[in-house]
Amino acid sequence: MTGRAIGAYARENEMLDEAAALTPPQVAELLRSTATTISAELRAVPAVLAGWHPAPGEWCMKEALGHIIEAERRGFAGRVRILLQHDQPDLATWDQVAIAQQRRDCQREVADLLREFAELRDASVTLVASLSVADLERAGNHPQVGYLRVNDVMQEWVHHDRNHVRQMLANVQSFVWPHMGSAQRFSDD
Repeated sequence: MTGRAIGAYARENEMLDEAAALTPPQVAELLRSTATTISAELRAVPAVLAGWHPAPGEWCMKEALGHIIEAERRGFAGRVRILLQHDQPDLATWDQVAIAQQRRDCQREVADLLREFAELRDASVTLVASLSVADLERAGNHPQVGYLRVNDVMQEWVHHDRNHVRQMLANVQSFVWPHMGSAQRFSDD
């Protein structure tokens, strides 16, 4: 299910009650959980799989992690800090494709990427856990999506993490698929 389909499903089922939004401590725990999941998966896969591309133009697992790192720096923790420091700031976009090309994560060592991610994520968990109710309402304007509150960014952060964890897991599935032989038929549903 795509992000839009999930959102439509939630709206249709009246699941978007503002009171039900995740709290900063809950989001902090989910961010920590994602870091644990990503670290475990990338440490478990062989190096060839961490750098393997399931199709032309698709990211390998290391590039997906590099994107999570930059999204955290520029789009999540970075934006939260800007929103906390300024009144109604104009938020910047960033060129995800160009940054991914500049990072060259596919050529990097998994351990180096995980170290970079762990340092950034630890600081982010601390930031999110410290947010007050008033902080959640601080907002600015984004040229692509419009009015954006800290709470909106925080909720999307959880969604974004899970989207890219799913992407990494799908890479592993695609890698093993041709080696499954007749066991592929178990997945013919």
